[in-house]
Amino acid sequence: MQTWVNFAAIKQSVPLAPLLRRYQVKLGRSGPDQYRGCCPIHGGQGRDAFHANLTRNVFHCFSCGAGGSVLDFVAAMEGCSLREAALKLASETAAPIQPVTAATTARQLVTRKSNVATPLGFALRDIDSSHPYLASRGIQKATAEHFGIGWYRGPGIFSGRLVIPIHNERGELIAYCGRAVDASQPRYRFPSGFAKSEVLFNLHRAAATGHQSVVVVEGFFDCLKLHQAGVPAAVALMGAALYQSQQRALLQHFAHVILLLDGDPAGRRAAASLIYRLQPHVSVEVIRLPDGVQPDQLSTEALLAIFHTPTSSVLHRTC
Repeated sequence: MQTWVNFAAIKQSVPLAPLLRRYQVKLGRSGPDQYRGCCPIHGGQGRDAFHANLTRNVFHCFSCGAGGSVLDFVAAMEGCSLREAALKLASETAAPIQPVTAATTARQLVTRKSNVATPLGFALRDIDSSHPYLASRGIQKATAEHFGIGWYRGPGIFSGRLVIPIHNERGELIAYCGRAVDASQPRYRFPSGFAKSEVLFNLHRAAATGHQSVVVVEGFFDCLKLHQAGVPAAVALMGAALYQSQQRALLQHFAHVILLLDGDPAGRRAAASLIYRLQPHVSVEVIRLPDGVQPDQLSTEALLAIFHTPTSSVLHRTC
């Protein structure tokens, strides 16, 4: 029989400080109950990237993007799920743990639903997939239409922006992102309350290919360019960090991960973090782009050359 653990009780009753000592994390004080130092999760060299607040019982690494509560910390250090981390901590504390019943299952479902975007009951109309901005980024009209992307001329917060539909892993439309086609800020606009950390862009299409390998990129346009190059099993982080929900989705659908991140410092740091986190679970390959180069800036020919180069299951490849 499955067991139910009170996540909230663990977060409140288990202090972060002894966990930092258990994992031999060396930090220096930077303020009242505030500490910082090297990140124990991705092993980065940044001396002050990892921050821990003992009053709030939270941590965050400004280099690899990891952060959260004591549950997130143990899950990252042990390479396990949040549930496994909760069970581990519950066995060491007096945190409530009990068999799953219909009532507790219902409570879990309510909690889960509050964190996951529900499908939209509408779809935007008047979308122009032939807008010149797309061509300027090397995106063909057929590709834009396939992804449902285009310039939106209707009312609302996305008016005058390029709209990008975002789906959950079941293929249900859950949000739009609006991309400015001029100097307007913000460059990318997400709807209020949308948690992009819970979603991998294009996962439903990538999983539907049946491929065991997936290419992980940072941005929407990286995915579009890979699709045009005949690489449909690609997902975007919508940033440079891989969050726990995104990692679980990757591990559920794929056995081999190819990292094709931006050739900038943030992309380099993210690749190092992802290797550390993913290698215990799947084979990982890293394609290192030249400094300052992003995947969407590569031509179709260049992308074809990359993905037709013989590789081993775990390889650092420089382009």
